[in-house]
Amino acid sequence: MLEWMHDKSVVKDLNTNFGTKTIKDCTSFIEGSREVKENLHLAIVDDSDEYMGTISLKHIAERCAEFGIAIRTVAMGKGYAREAMDKMLEKAFSDYQLDKVYWCVDPKNERALRFYDKNGYKRVSFEKLGFLWGGYSKAQIHRFIWYQIAKEESGGGI
Repeated sequence: MLEWMHDKSVVKDLNTNFGTKTIKDCTSFIEGSREVKENLHLAIVDDSDEYMGTISLKHIAERCAEFGIAIRTVAMGKGYAREAMDKMLEKAFSDYQLDKVYWCVDPKNERALRFYDKNGYKRVSFEKLGFLWGGYSKAQIHRFIWYQIAKEESGGGI
């Protein structure tokens, strides 16, 4: 986890200063993830159980959640992100009975935008979301590119 946090090619367009994170921060995140029920953080692993990234549903409330994903450089372009996202969205709609999942991308993060657009996820205007958690500033809300998928759009699962 710390590897991708310190990989400038991974974090350069993310809105958290991951370069200051330590192994203690990673350990605290993992341990805290077990106790916080409004967030679901899961490891993405390969067939030999090597960590490839983290995928999350955050701020789970009122039948919706915010999606997040971070992938190590060695995992990029190998299908891990797509498979993990499909499984997490299926879990969101079936296990958690969510109606909507949303996420945002900084417009500078061209790699993420290409991934979401290539995989058919729909961009939406912030105004169409009608809800938002996560402590975004007004400037971020209007600057970011927003995506949303609803349960009915997924056919009840991905």
